[in-house]
Amino acid sequence: MERYFAPCPRGLEAALADELSALGAGSLAPTDGGVGFEGELALAYRANLESRIASRILWRVGAGAYRNERDVYALAHALDWPRWFGVDRTLRVDVAATRSPLTSLEFATLRIKDAVCDRHRAIAGRRPSVSKDRPDVRVHAHLTATDATFYLDTSGEPLFKRGYRRESTEAPLRENLAAGLLRLAGWQPGTPLLDPFCGSGTIAIEAAWIALDRAPGLKRTFGFQKLAWYDGPAWQRIKQAAQKRAKSSAPAGIFASDDDPRAIAQCAIHLHAAGVEGAVKAERADALVRAAPARSGAIVTNPPYGVRLAHSQALAELYPRLGDALKRRFAGWTAYILSGDPRLAKLIGLKPSRRTPLFNGALECRLYEYRVVAGSARMLK
Repeated sequence: MERYFAPCPRGLEAALADELSALGAGSLAPTDGGVGFEGELALAYRANLESRIASRILWRVGAGAYRNERDVYALAHALDWPRWFGVDRTLRVDVAATRSPLTSLEFATLRIKDAVCDRHRAIAGRRPSVSKDRPDVRVHAHLTATDATFYLDTSGEPLFKRGYRRESTEAPLRENLAAGLLRLAGWQPGTPLLDPFCGSGTIAIEAAWIALDRAPGLKRTFGFQKLAWYDGPAWQRIKQAAQKRAKSSAPAGIFASDDDPRAIAQCAIHLHAAGVEGAVKAERADALVRAAPARSGAIVTNPPYGVRLAHSQALAELYPRLGDALKRRFAGWTAYILSGDPRLAKLIGLKPSRRTPLFNGALECRLYEYRVVAGSARMLK
């Protein structure tokens, strides 16, 4: 039985644990920023392919106590790296720490890299090359106050990179956080869904893939394909089973709108690249005046806030108008609004029934739930 760790956006640990359990993971151990779990090597294939919330799937290869950089080097050098990947693979090492006594994580990273390369040189007579930008293999180490744990990354590029985006810049909302918002909202296919600040379409695409039962990793490659234990035929069987169960892109009651014509144009490009243009109705519309697309449903959205609005005055004007729009046009709906601005709860003029702390990257946010009572401007507690 192998041991793994799946980091995720902070605040989604419980949701990720549920997801991994459904994929067959055992010994689930949620912790701040991720979930530890156990399973066979084939679980790494399934978790990378199917997880909508994990950022990576890290395979644990060793651990031990340390006091200084020499100990860290010795622990890393004792591991059988040549058994797990060939010397021809390019390498990158990343180190994270929690209360580590070491004075320089950069030096610790260098010593781990040296240990891995020295172990290869002892076997093959040469060292693997280092590549910071596009490595074949990524080694991760986590240092606590007393222990070092070593992982091989089975994902490669972060899992929020689904494989359909072509631009180099990231969306304001990462795909795995968007999927997490949908899970926290309890949204299920068949319930009308609207994102009135859709931007490039991230939330709508994640919802469409859920509705169509599309595995989020179908359009990309993974780090485990560069490891020595990679079983090509086994991977193809797992991938083909996921492809076979995926539904065709039919209307799914998912609506996306934005007042910015550039955003809607980008959204259309992404819907096509993700293969879900038939499942989502995207249109240019002002969130503050648009009509509800159905009698009831769920709004899940990430409106502009703080870092995305140049002037605080614009923010102070947006949220009260958004609250009015919800009361006037969306009675019978439940709205889930992500915001990194603590003023939202006061400015929107509505009483949230729930506040869920989340992190969008390093930015602390809240997911606010507002239940709009049909026939009334009151909000359910």
